[in-house]
Amino acid sequence: MQTGTRWTGRLTAALGLWATLSLGAMAADISDFVGKYTGSAEIIGNEGTPVMRDMSVQITEGKKGFTVAWTTATRRADGTSNVKSYSIDFAPSERDQVFSAEMQRNVFGKEVPLDPMKGEPYVWARILGDTMTVYSLFVTAEGGYEIQQFDRTLSEGGLKLDYQSVGNGEIGRQVSTFLTAE
Repeated sequence: MQTGTRWTGRLTAALGLWATLSLGAMAADISDFVGKYTGSAEIIGNEGTPVMRDMSVQITEGKKGFTVAWTTATRRADGTSNVKSYSIDFAPSERDQVFSAEMQRNVFGKEVPLDPMKGEPYVWARILGDTMTVYSLFVTAEGGYEIQQFDRTLSEGGLKLDYQSVGNGEIGRQVSTFLTAE
């Protein structure tokens, strides 16, 4: 009976190791995300009315890491639009598949993250499986927080985008859409 128990334990351990190695092998690389993607989504505006928002993201690979640049354009009823664009460079951190943002240069010319205690976002990214997530953490003037999470998941023909903001434990805006590869 003990031999069967040992064999079962070894089989379980071997299967666990195989599953771990298989998941690591299936993890996407930044090169899998490189490209330009566009789409749109209906978002509930501040007045509670639906508003169309056009979205695009471009992911490029650099010498040290990668850049994520995105634009959102909110269409107004009068035909004008409010356009916002962002671009963040990421470099590998000491943690596997976790990347730090390089958003400003310090006095020595080294790129460093922004300072959340000055109202600037602290931003980082990770790649887990086939999803690249970009997080932005803001410390509010009152000492509370808001965190924004952009999940961009590889999918046939583009990226599935899931966005969520959480402020002081309360779920805020949520958006899900598909961005088509150009």
